[in-house]
Amino acid sequence: MSYLNALRLHFAGLFQANISTVNNDPAHFYNATFQPNFQEMQGPNMNPPNGWFNPQGDANFRLLGCKVTTAWTPSGQVQSPDPVLGCAVADSDTQAPAKLVDLDSEQQLVSEIWGLQVRLVGADGKTLLRGDFEPAGFIDIWSRAPSNTAAGDNAAGAMYQSVLTNLQWGDVLADSFLGALRQAAGDGLLSIKFNVDGINMSMTDPDTGRPNPDFMCGRITGTIGPAAAGEPHHMVMGRQFMANCPPTGGFPAPDGQINFCACVVDKAAQLIYLDLGNALPTTVPRGPLAPLGDLSLGTYTPSQSGNSPGTINPLPGATLPQSTYLSDSWYSDTAGVAVLPLSADVSTVPLVITGTKPGVIINEWASGAFLRADRFVYRMSPGDKNVQIPVYATQWGEPLKGANVSFQPDASQLQPTLVGSGQPYGADGPPVGTWPAESLGFDPNATVATDENGLAVLTLNPTDPGMPRYFGGNLNYGIDGQIYGVRPTFMDPQFNGGYINQWNFISILLWSEFRPSDPVTWADLQPIFQQYANLYPVMNRFLDLSSYDDVVKNAGLLQLAFGLDEGNPNLMPVTRDLSPAKRNAILAWLKDPQHPRGGVRTLAAAPEARAAAPAGVPGHLAVKGGKAAALARRLVLQNK
Repeated sequence: MSYLNALRLHFAGLFQANISTVNNDPAHFYNATFQPNFQEMQGPNMNPPNGWFNPQGDANFRLLGCKVTTAWTPSGQVQSPDPVLGCAVADSDTQAPAKLVDLDSEQQLVSEIWGLQVRLVGADGKTLLRGDFEPAGFIDIWSRAPSNTAAGDNAAGAMYQSVLTNLQWGDVLADSFLGALRQAAGDGLLSIKFNVDGINMSMTDPDTGRPNPDFMCGRITGTIGPAAAGEPHHMVMGRQFMANCPPTGGFPAPDGQINFCACVVDKAAQLIYLDLGNALPTTVPRGPLAPLGDLSLGTYTPSQSGNSPGTINPLPGATLPQSTYLSDSWYSDTAGVAVLPLSADVSTVPLVITGTKPGVIINEWASGAFLRADRFVYRMSPGDKNVQIPVYATQWGEPLKGANVSFQPDASQLQPTLVGSGQPYGADGPPVGTWPAESLGFDPNATVATDENGLAVLTLNPTDPGMPRYFGGNLNYGIDGQIYGVRPTFMDPQFNGGYINQWNFISILLWSEFRPSDPVTWADLQPIFQQYANLYPVMNRFLDLSSYDDVVKNAGLLQLAFGLDEGNPNLMPVTRDLSPAKRNAILAWLKDPQHPRGGVRTLAAAPEARAAAPAGVPGHLAVKGGKAAALARRLVLQNK
């Protein structure tokens, strides 16, 4: 059970992701070399790069003008006057906006939403449903508007899947859609998935030169349905279509023109719920879907050579006509979910989607197998014990028991500074994914067998990774800890054999050990506060975090903000990149900040301001920065 269900609603509107960009550049983490211009907007064509395209960002994530477009039950489409059709889909009215944060400066491609409340609000303004969005990172980012690559991040699309917890229901009628949804949510969970694309990264309107009200906003379409306890929260236990995405310096562009997607086969209802929401390209960013011809679902007889699907056998009636998905309202009305008839037994045969336009194709692995971590973003400290990372194996959309799974180090998609490239990211950046694997406390040669639920668990006992990203071991500058990539893999040959999703791996930030003085002094903490003052200039509107006097003056408020629960949107820092050890030291000091300041640390002399971007930087990277720039730094490209 998930959002791919007969009981579901769809919504559409806009989102805002007002992220700060000073911390996009690993070189900006070095206090000793930080320059004031790094907090300023980049120049034309990223010349000079300064603080990139949004240095004053506050990390707020908001839902803007989102409305329920359609709702469905097993009996069919919900009709007026059911009140759900007049509902807005909004964020919280009782707390600060949610926060969108990267895991790390060198892993910016799993940006997570923290502290989001999702509400359904009736036409009379009353909240009918409130739920807490379990933090999740995006996955399956791709070049959704491939003819607009010069637009950088604006041309990309991605998706989020999670659950809503702590459900609070308003006055919903038992015989209404929301009454049925409430009854189906007996486990206290709802499933939510949404697609994001077309983010606008132009601070000024290109026609008027005035501030752009659409800055850092994009399109969102989504689905909410029931969820059951014991299921994965961030993935569909269904059939998985795998795209062929050859490596590029930018966002992946599938050869078959359709991105990774999933479907659920409902044998009882003889229906297939196919989610194409983040799978179909658009003609322009945030624009209409691109014509791929009529899209047909079928089975195939595997070829004996390579990844070719072999002989294709269309399923009668299982076609999404081009005239349907190109209509003005289809995408907003359905969030890309197509419901197709099931006219044959597909229990143990691979599925394929084809278009009448030549070359349009995506298919399951011939084995029908799939393997993925449910949650795929983690933060850890040295000494954490038995950290459990669940990974699910499926075959033909059902749990796969007895499969042998290994976990392999894979830093290929992480994004260190391009060493010696002359690109505008400052000095050569620190390394990522440095092993041995003992830092994470697991054996890459070991295997784990899946249980009857298709579950295999990677258990980690991390130790101190040292300070591989502190240049010269100087605590005055550097990035805390180390960032790692770990990829789950089938060890049984019969389950492998198909295209690999480059984003299907586990990202882990392992913090360095931190041992302050006893008692903690300002000298222990000043480099930490200085770094946040450098990287998040929006805080300068309230206080100077690098100033002892300002911090002492605001000790009470800071103690509250640093002591909040991790899921609270008001938590400091909003980036969630402060280790528990450093947080505890800050809280201990804030209780009595009149302790001696401690010894004064001597900073290295700052070099001259960084040079402007060289002429050879590709325009779509230099102008926009963001995820497109991070993609260009990936380790896999440096190792070629």
